[in-house]
Amino acid sequence: MNSPGKEKKTLSAFLAAQRASVLAIVDGLDTKALTTAVLPSGWTPLGLVEHLGHAERHWFQEVVLGAAEPLPWPDDHAPLTTPREPKVVFAFYQDQCRRSDAVIARTPLSAPPRGRPPEPLGDELADLRGIVMHVIEETARHAGHLDIARELIDGWTGLGPR
Repeated sequence: MNSPGKEKKTLSAFLAAQRASVLAIVDGLDTKALTTAVLPSGWTPLGLVEHLGHAERHWFQEVVLGAAEPLPWPDDHAPLTTPREPKVVFAFYQDQCRRSDAVIARTPLSAPPRGRPPEPLGDELADLRGIVMHVIEETARHAGHLDIARELIDGWTGLGPR
């Protein structure tokens, strides 16, 4: 049987790999490409990266810890778009990931959340383990969305050199 430390290390490695994929997919895009919607739903690559920062904040601070520090801006933008500059969004995402990693490091995988997970997942995410798995899934799903957007933007599929 795996030790809790080994399991946490494995889950953290999978989460880190998905986060790295997100950043690699958008690497090299200029501001125009990052802020242009290429699908009818209207989301932008930069808006999706910001959304992932909000997801990290929500799940690991609001749900696991039960509280999060206020955001430095109002949450007043259209879904999955952002008025913020790329450097601000990337710094926000990376800061939220660091904060999440700190929560994961100091919290047992079996610890129940202090905050209430939103429905319909509330009863399924009974501990940190489930929340980490959910964030891995959400990050991977959105990395796939970013893959599609990147291919539409400049033809790059992530399967070889640009």
